[in-house]
Amino acid sequence: MGNITLIGMPGSGKSTVGVLLAKFLGYGFLDVDLVIQRQEGALLQDIIDRRGVAAFLDAEEQAVLGLSCDKHVIAPGGSAVCRERAAAHLRQLGPVVYLRVELEELQHRIQNLSTRGIAMEPGQTLADVMAARAPLYNKYADLIIDCPPGQSLAQTAQIVLQRLRQEGLLA
Repeated sequence: MGNITLIGMPGSGKSTVGVLLAKFLGYGFLDVDLVIQRQEGALLQDIIDRRGVAAFLDAEEQAVLGLSCDKHVIAPGGSAVCRERAAAHLRQLGPVVYLRVELEELQHRIQNLSTRGIAMEPGQTLADVMAARAPLYNKYADLIIDCPPGQSLAQTAQIVLQRLRQEGLLA
């Protein structure tokens, strides 16, 4: 299918870059976090607080497995790669692009860690989450885009588009 999925840590810019990329390509934009909230009738943080991280990951996996679209830029939550079936489904939908951002930059960008709806166990830090997920992002990505501090999200979207074209990954 002719979709593009952006993966990466919370705060990596998946949603903003996704909207910009969709505009550049004339594609639709799909934010999986909004799909989860609609399906569950609750905010992400409420799901995590009330039902736990495992239940949240189950809900996220079901939302991802239910995706069937074409010519969309998809921005799943940062934890979508934590479930193999969900990650594999995203790859079936089209190329997967990992927006790689350094930990220090993520810590600078994320000011609302406890209320943002990040799938973290109590006591985990952003560094712990990144250490667990980075190998999965690398595993499932067809393309890795480094996003250094100072690079705007608009610049990132242009770089993603350019690299997708260079690699022949656009349908």
